[in-house]
Amino acid sequence: MAERKKRKMQEINASSMADISFLLLIFFLVTTSMDVSQGLSRRLPPPLPPDAQHQKNEIKERNIFIVKINSQNELLVQGQMMDVSQLRAKAKEFIKNPNNDANLPELVTEEVPLLGQMTFTKDHVISVQNDVDTQYQAYVLVQNELVAAYNELRNELSMERFGKRYEDLEEDEQKAVQKVYPQKISEAEPKNYGGKKNG
Repeated sequence: MAERKKRKMQEINASSMADISFLLLIFFLVTTSMDVSQGLSRRLPPPLPPDAQHQKNEIKERNIFIVKINSQNELLVQGQMMDVSQLRAKAKEFIKNPNNDANLPELVTEEVPLLGQMTFTKDHVISVQNDVDTQYQAYVLVQNELVAAYNELRNELSMERFGKRYEDLEEDEQKAVQKVYPQKISEAEPKNYGGKKNG
């Protein structure tokens, strides 16, 4: 009986597998897009000098624009329910007070460098208050609309006075426009406005 010849199994050459794995890893890292959550850019006020005393600033009710977001992500603006799509126009009207409405912020007239005599609402404040259960996405959406209101007003003034958009202005021109439309968004500590969420 003839002996069976034992067949040797051929070994797989794995020397290039590490290179292929590395190239695939690089490919997926380069082509995959990451979902980055949005942030909010805010400039905090400078700290008070040690010898300075805290002054209690009293703000007149007409100068405050109150925006509340409850636990159901519903919007309450100046005590009235509102859709977020209406917020920008309402905020612009409040910031500008074009008709000198007694229920909107007080208008002052001041000399503004590069712009001359300007009438604007110097002491207005937008107060954003949210519930502890407000979704982050709803909060960011409201903030974006408020910032967009300022941006649109600044662009309108820039086009009217300088013939170009706010972002294209020189630094001193931007400062002049900022003096007329300073971004004043106050963020209150989250509270329980809308009760507990169901479910």
